[in-house]
Amino acid sequence: MTLQTEAAEAAGAWGGRIVRLIRNRENAVFEMTLPKGRAALRLHRHGYQDDAAIRSELWWCHALTEAGIPVSAPLPDRNGALLHRLANGRLASVIRWVEGEPLGEAGRPFKAPLATVLARYHALGQLLASLHKATDRMILPDDFRRPAWDVDGLVGEAPLWGRFWEHPAAGKEEAATLRRARSFLQERLTEHRAHGDYGLIHADPLRENVFVQGEALSLIDFDDSGFGFRLYDLGVALRQNLAEPGYTAIRDALIDGYGGADATMVEVMVLARLCASVGWTMPRLAADDPTHRFAIRQAVTWAGRVMRQG
Repeated sequence: MTLQTEAAEAAGAWGGRIVRLIRNRENAVFEMTLPKGRAALRLHRHGYQDDAAIRSELWWCHALTEAGIPVSAPLPDRNGALLHRLANGRLASVIRWVEGEPLGEAGRPFKAPLATVLARYHALGQLLASLHKATDRMILPDDFRRPAWDVDGLVGEAPLWGRFWEHPAAGKEEAATLRRARSFLQERLTEHRAHGDYGLIHADPLRENVFVQGEALSLIDFDDSGFGFRLYDLGVALRQNLAEPGYTAIRDALIDGYGGADATMVEVMVLARLCASVGWTMPRLAADDPTHRFAIRQAVTWAGRVMRQG
């Protein structure tokens, strides 16, 4: 069964029609039309998240929508189900179309003036704080299941995105730095777990997952959401901005919007995400993809900075 055939079958379950493929990475995401407007169809990648985890993600997004948090709300199929299984076993879900444009694009400097960027990151901090607070007021279902971006999930023996310190493209010194970074993160994250805020997080608020419409922001793509350090959301939001001339101001605007946080610990979370991203590349990209080397260099450089700060 081809991807287009799968999409057509899934769209039929919602009474919709496929318009175009938006992206095909962890999941294949299509724009489609429904009788009541546009929507986004997701064909979930086999083996990435199981049924229970996807159902939990959809439950959480619905609950956040009910709480007034601007996120991508799930839409039931014609039988009232939020998750649909195709004839070949692949799972599909549909979310309401989010209007606006992405906050930015990875690897490209912001086109907007710095003042505009700062206002948006302040608003993003507020949005993440609202999401965390709204979640803390919820009573999760007994069968709620999501991955854990905790110490083990980030730097344990079997991290969620792989053993980054063993990346085959890393040179001898780079590998040594990644091992030191792992040990450093194990210590700092363990300390933070004892007193820091922990709970459900988006875990992937990158530029392309934050939509801007006027002055309002919305969050999409909860595919990697799970239990984790709340400051990890801030670290992930910053990791694409490290080369921006206004990085420090962007960091401070995000933290201020969030309501305050230890900037040093937020930058530790940036390192945690950079290291995780090194692991992410290994099973997903061709051996000659330049992203491997870019991810390793970025993680090693940032590790040097953060570990010098202590």
